Amino acid sequence: MIKNPKTYFNWSTGKDAALALYHLQNGEKHHIDRLLTTINSHHDRVSMHGLRRELLTEQVKEIGLPLTVIELPEEPTMEVYDTAMERVIGKLHSEGYTHCGFGDIFLEDLRIYRETKLSPYDIECCFPLWKRDSKELITEFLDLGFRAIIIALNSEVLDVSFAGREIDENFLKDLPSNVDPCGENGEFHTFCFDGPIFTNPVEFTLGEKVYREYKRPKDQDTGTVGHSMGFWFSDLLPIEKRQNN
Repeated sequence: MIKNPKTYFNWSTGKDAALALYHLQNGEKHHIDRLLTTINSHHDRVSMHGLRRELLTEQVKEIGLPLTVIELPEEPTMEVYDTAMERVIGKLHSEGYTHCGFGDIFLEDLRIYRETKLSPYDIECCFPLWKRDSKELITEFLDLGFRAIIIALNSEVLDVSFAGREIDENFLKDLPSNVDPCGENGEFHTFCFDGPIFTNPVEFTLGEKVYREYKRPKDQDTGTVGHSMGFWFSDLLPIEKRQNN
């Protein structure tokens, strides 16, 4: 293995990505010098998490790494997503990147998808949190001084009161027993705003809570589409936006 291979990191803005980035930066095997994030251009927000672009910019500034953004339409198909991703990955490959870091923990199908898509570019996937116990990971996250807030949640498994809450011991105690402590099954998504990978905390204030529904993807075997999925989002506002209102 090449010592300190050129590595970019698949950045979601959340806690698992932050902890995985921390471990890769503190290891001796990789040189991470870029983050990669997908943006929903229609809403000008981070895909899935719903974080405003302005806060992503502030977050990345405090991490101190350059950011590459993949711009996506409002409701991209998998074909559109793959085409946009392949265009950017091809460029990163041409720039000498040979490795990519991820914050995934135990979703086998997602890992296989990532490895399959990057294999043609000879880019090796790195999963520093892989198969670790979720409870141990979230405890380590807090013990290291990281801080994160819930910005999106699946309304089928969590009620709206969890939106906008910071992850702490009380939050973990209140989680239903069927919800993974790291939200690894898509139960919730977070915004990490402080911790050892940041120069300074990212400042923000809580905005409104918004409910949205999305079409479920088609079943690959039957071709049918189930009922829509509901998500609560807790909007976060940069401090300067609050001052201007």
